[in-house]
Amino acid sequence: MTSVRVLHVFKTYFPETQGGLEEVIRQICRYTHPLGVQTRVLTLSADSLPETISLPETEVVRCPRQWDVASCGLSWPFFRAFRRQANWADIIHYHFPWPLADVAHILMAPRKPSLITYHADIVRQQGLLRLYRPIMHRFLGQLDTIVATSSNYAHTSPVLQRFAHKVKVIPIGLGEGQPPEPDPDRVSALRQRVGEGFFLFVGVLRYYKGLHHLLEAIAPHHVDAGSSQGAESLPLVIAGSGPMERALREQAKQLGLAHIHFLGQVSDADKTALLQLCRGVVFPSHLRAEAFGLTLLEGAMHGKPLISTEIGTGTSFVNRHCETGFVVPPNDPAALRRFMLILHRDPAMAATLGQAAQRRYLDLFTAPRMADAYERLYRQLLSADKP
Repeated sequence: MTSVRVLHVFKTYFPETQGGLEEVIRQICRYTHPLGVQTRVLTLSADSLPETISLPETEVVRCPRQWDVASCGLSWPFFRAFRRQANWADIIHYHFPWPLADVAHILMAPRKPSLITYHADIVRQQGLLRLYRPIMHRFLGQLDTIVATSSNYAHTSPVLQRFAHKVKVIPIGLGEGQPPEPDPDRVSALRQRVGEGFFLFVGVLRYYKGLHHLLEAIAPHHVDAGSSQGAESLPLVIAGSGPMERALREQAKQLGLAHIHFLGQVSDADKTALLQLCRGVVFPSHLRAEAFGLTLLEGAMHGKPLISTEIGTGTSFVNRHCETGFVVPPNDPAALRRFMLILHRDPAMAATLGQAAQRRYLDLFTAPRMADAYERLYRQLLSADKP
């Protein structure tokens, strides 16, 4: 099998940052390697020395991050590194959004097949988007293929609809099918600390995650009309850190929430233990910046029921209402609470929905399945590029 060299380009990567998009790139690199794909990741880092580091899944080439404008990392040395790494690669695989990569591609016009995985629309910086949009459209127009991570997003994104003729759907995949075995000692320690049968959120605490609505949902004053059971407690564990952490802790204090645990960023081993102990995974993101929701896949892999919101993105592609869990309206703490109570009160239903979520994960969302699709696409692009 002929080896294919693929350069992944994105603004952040491990070990400096921990997020869902970084994990997607890691899964692609790890699982395409046995298929004859050699990868590198070109990224920015506050600590750019050494310039190149080797991780188990790939080689990471780091450029110094000199400025940040509206969450967009900027770097002059990046352009020189991009030219050098593009010369090495057979294929350039961008990950959207990162405007600096758009500019580099347009200015340097690498004569290599190129594709992009379109992870999310730009939602927050609407003023800057008006200035950036012509660059974005020119960049996307020059690429050979645009990959959407779900059919939902491909059908609802105005940007993807504009380039529908070159959009291909490859769902995100995670793991090989079997969830990792939890460490019994970690399970025991976490059970003593946070109990079990709680609802679990895992992720970076960002503005679009809807966690302020989740805290309202578990607050005592959110009680179903006509309920005779009073303010029933809903235990919640939030695993992750991020820019919203301080505000969320303050909100929890003001609401008098006694059954909530903020654990900060957790290790993979602790996350596995938490997924075993929890009743279900709750994912209340309320804006389209949440394009997929890797945590939902983690919950499904572990056979847990899912609760998410309907925002017209991949979250409702992973989680099907009344099949793998529940899908509720965004910005609606009362609805969120209502379905959390159903799972809290009915462990048998929770188990049934969790089993269905696991079956859907096995059918559609494993990393080898995703890697196979990308490997085929890489070779198709190379074949089409030959005279």
